[in-house]
Amino acid sequence: MRRTAFLFLIAAALPVTALAAPRTALGIFDGWGAFREPATPRCYALAAPAATVGTPQVKAYASVGYWPKSRIRGQFYVRLSKARAPGRDLRLTIGSRRFVLTGNGLHGWASDARMDAAIIAAMRSAPSMSVESSTDSGRTIADTYRLRGAATAIDAAALGCASIR
Repeated sequence: MRRTAFLFLIAAALPVTALAAPRTALGIFDGWGAFREPATPRCYALAAPAATVGTPQVKAYASVGYWPKSRIRGQFYVRLSKARAPGRDLRLTIGSRRFVLTGNGLHGWASDARMDAAIIAAMRSAPSMSVESSTDSGRTIADTYRLRGAATAIDAAALGCASIR
């Protein structure tokens, strides 16, 4: 029952375009799921936030993606629960590590592949991560994710696309 409920939450968190593509669940690992979309092809680990400050405007999620044909491996992405104001920093905190993400509106990502690698390394050893910024009206954006199962889901996503060239 819990696994089915989690799959529903993951599906609800994905954008409509992602739902149109057929995907295969590679596994559910605590609060994280790993999926493969053979048509794209791409694989990703995905989680919804465990907590959000205020009322969300959209379904938020964090992911680590792999696009083998584009040679993209381990790319961190976050969709915020509320749109971030232009010019406001988007801060990711994982344990004692802090990162300033780039992006716009509802979207945030690492500035380069080195930051992606550092984020994933930090995710492997911390219990939680939070993404914070503020809206046009000055309200707080704070989405918190549990990281239990994240490392296994990230590894499952990497393995799910490892044989695709």
